[in-house]
Amino acid sequence: MDLTKAYHTASIHSVPKDGSELPLMEAFYTIQGEGANTGTAAYFIRLGGCDVGCHWCDVKESWDAELHPLTEVAAIVEQADAFPGKTVVITGGEPLLYNLHPLTSQLQERGIRTMIETSGAYPVSGTWDWVCLSPKKFKAPDASVYPFADELKVIIFNRSDFKWAEEHAARVGEKCALYLQPEWSKAHEIMPLLVEYVKLHPKWRVSLQAHKYMDIP
Repeated sequence: MDLTKAYHTASIHSVPKDGSELPLMEAFYTIQGEGANTGTAAYFIRLGGCDVGCHWCDVKESWDAELHPLTEVAAIVEQADAFPGKTVVITGGEPLLYNLHPLTSQLQERGIRTMIETSGAYPVSGTWDWVCLSPKKFKAPDASVYPFADELKVIIFNRSDFKWAEEHAARVGEKCALYLQPEWSKAHEIMPLLVEYVKLHPKWRVSLQAHKYMDIP
């Protein structure tokens, strides 16, 4: 199915509650650059729409769902299935604004692993092989999300974020992988602090935005 023939103008309020269409900002095949799955091939599906509002967000163009086409889930899945890496990462924006059950079920029917990167600001929908919870101070995670987290990835912007990270680590399951990641624009300043923190608290691991070093999407 041709994606260019499968969409029309979207807004958060116009997205069907049955999840049959979603506001698609972009989709691309690349190498995962962050967290537990760094270095693996994955097809990224970025959905438009976000009300979390991180001032350091590097994809602010994703915030307004109305800027992105409302696209049939069947078309999104067909496009994803064309690539050899059978892993899809749903990101945003904030993807949990929407009903993701149809998207994940159709992907899994084709043998594609489903992963999500979310702030956790809304309850989980969809069926996931991997959930990366990346909580943001600007809008706290919904309490129901913590048990689903396979990976907790906290962005460190200043010293106070370490304490904040520990508060979230106390709420996820024992098997959840814990990552601290320097905010890109302050990485030079934050990295020495982060390295020392992980050395003192080895339950944490360091995450880097490796895709930026590799100069890939």
